[in-house]
Amino acid sequence: MNTDLPILYIGLLLVILVAAGWAVLRQILQTRKVENSLERLQSKLAKEKGTAQEYFELGSIYLTKRIYAQAIVQFKKALKENDISIEETALIYNALGFAYFSQEQYDLAIRQYKDSLKANPNYVTALNNIGHAYERKQLMAQALEAYEQVLILEPDNSTAKRRAESLRKRFVPTV
Repeated sequence: MNTDLPILYIGLLLVILVAAGWAVLRQILQTRKVENSLERLQSKLAKEKGTAQEYFELGSIYLTKRIYAQAIVQFKKALKENDISIEETALIYNALGFAYFSQEQYDLAIRQYKDSLKANPNYVTALNNIGHAYERKQLMAQALEAYEQVLILEPDNSTAKRRAESLRKRFVPTV
């Protein structure tokens, strides 16, 4: 029995090492893919005009890298293109709102989220985001209204459920 214990420990250590190695390799490959996309898009868009999808993709990469000012520039370029659908317009406005929100420019974020909802009134992510922006601005009634709209569209939305419940507990309107 004493000889089995070291073998068990070595086996367990090997399993942990392989799992950690796999996680690191996966992260490296994912980072490399993003970096290649970034390089490809920057190079292409420096030479020629791109499509809305390309500007959106580049802006999304900048968002991931937390380079918000550059992301905003790319999203605005995407919105100027004529080759975007209504759904894509809603996505771009929402991403633009998120970039402003990340810079704590809540009024600008709210404006972008509203534009997103004009393009697609049932866009649940934009509704959740506008609720969060209203919360940050201490506009709790508007935030609760946004979360309640989400719950009408998607009753099982965990974010809206959690935030609406929290707001109801903290800010019960007085009659």
